[in-house]
Amino acid sequence: MKKNAFYAQSGGVTAVINATAGALILEAKKHKDIGKIYAGKNGILGALNEELIDTSKESISALESLKYRPGGAFGSCRFKLKDLESSEREYKRLIDVFKAHNIGYFFYNGGNDSADTAFKVSQISKKLNYPINCIAIPKTVDNDLVLTDCCPGFGSAAKYIATSTLEASLDVQSMAATSTKVFILEVMGRHAGWMAAASSLARKEKGDAPHIILLPEITFNQKKFLAEVKSVVKKNGYCVVVVSEGLKNNKNRFLSESATKDAFGHAQLGGVAPYIANLITDKLKLKNHWAVSDYLQRSARHIASKTDLEQAMAVGAKAVQYAVEGMNGVMPIIVRGKTKKYSWAIEPAPLAKIANLEKKLPKSFIAKNGMDVTPKAVAYLMPLIQGESFPNFRNGIPEIKELKLKEVKKKLKLWI
Repeated sequence: MKKNAFYAQSGGVTAVINATAGALILEAKKHKDIGKIYAGKNGILGALNEELIDTSKESISALESLKYRPGGAFGSCRFKLKDLESSEREYKRLIDVFKAHNIGYFFYNGGNDSADTAFKVSQISKKLNYPINCIAIPKTVDNDLVLTDCCPGFGSAAKYIATSTLEASLDVQSMAATSTKVFILEVMGRHAGWMAAASSLARKEKGDAPHIILLPEITFNQKKFLAEVKSVVKKNGYCVVVVSEGLKNNKNRFLSESATKDAFGHAQLGGVAPYIANLITDKLKLKNHWAVSDYLQRSARHIASKTDLEQAMAVGAKAVQYAVEGMNGVMPIIVRGKTKKYSWAIEPAPLAKIANLEKKLPKSFIAKNGMDVTPKAVAYLMPLIQGESFPNFRNGIPEIKELKLKEVKKKLKLWI
């Protein structure tokens, strides 16, 4: 008997997460072992609330158009399943929903915490005696999943950051004589500085902006930083700084940490750019301006990397192939080829070696002064932003096709 499939998106979305979804659904349609393909409304909550979207109601053209759509077409969430040993309630609910809708394949597209959730679900068949093949799919602009060479979503965000850094630096440079001397751009990156490091790709010549890159891997040294800003402004007339939101002080505290926490228990960040700006105003008396790329960096599909798009689609298709082959508790990861010309392939890796682990910038990627990256980092990053795949434009803006998002009829009692 055919088993149905369940796909869900989790955590912060990316410019290409829907490309993964579209590729996965279209690939699943090819396999005789898979019946219906359901998508969870708002991630794993779609399973717990029995809100299952029937993707068979969508046209092929609509599913193909997902590769041009940013955001999460089926919704996403920040929700962390408890440990099975401490609470079986959520897992029993998942099993009940899976049984009710004959679901035997579970695909979870997300980052670190999502990999943890997928790993837990992959153990259900053993602990709760329900057969299901669970595949986690890599996705995060933070690029901090281990084992995989890079994470789908990162290349496009990196391209946006590098482009924005270049364009903003030219703006500041042109006005520096009589106006802003220092520009600060805040980018995402709680513990890993991959996003900030990507700004280095804006440089064409030595000495080009960004002049300073502040990474969460390096403790912020106020005195050293201010001295560097002063030196750069004296030399160039202006200075461009890119800073990770996760920058910490010598007490190991986030400079921008608030009292608010998200559903995963992480402190909400945001505001390190104005912190740095105020520091420059108070200590150096230099006119400055700051900006936070925020959601813009992860939703800029109009300037997505073609390489990133292709990888995002590839991991979606491979996830289906792995599940049909009987794999469980694995993730399709990107493996970089050893050839001089950039190449890559997809291979399966066990979730047990990925969940709850974080990949930070290696020391060899960080400059000796702690405020820049090395040529080795640039060599790693550059291939990931290559190529363009522009969406169709209508009336001057990207054209977005809407989905029907028809939910199947519920069979169980309301979950509270």
